[in-house]
Amino acid sequence: MNLNWDGLILGVVTFLIIGVFHPIVIKAEYYIGAKKSWWAFLVAGLGALVGSVLVADTVGSALLGVLAFSLFWSIGELFEQEKRVEKGWFPKNPNRK
Repeated sequence: MNLNWDGLILGVVTFLIIGVFHPIVIKAEYYIGAKKSWWAFLVAGLGALVGSVLVADTVGSALLGVLAFSLFWSIGELFEQEKRVEKGWFPKNPNRK
């Protein structure tokens, strides 16, 4: 019996990608700010999106697609994080104006 591990790999790596972006968004807003850092998420997302189209391997292509759209989603989360900081739910960086 041949087992297909592709679904399990996609699920685990997708879970890890999403989990990793939560602290990345928090740190990016804290140290750089949403207005200055969102473009980096956009550029990285576009790069991953192009990569997902160019990679022939189905699992690799799918993972790059998940990465791309996680980066795109993070742009919105950066601005939401900015609002959370304004509400006092997260600390504001005193060294950033």
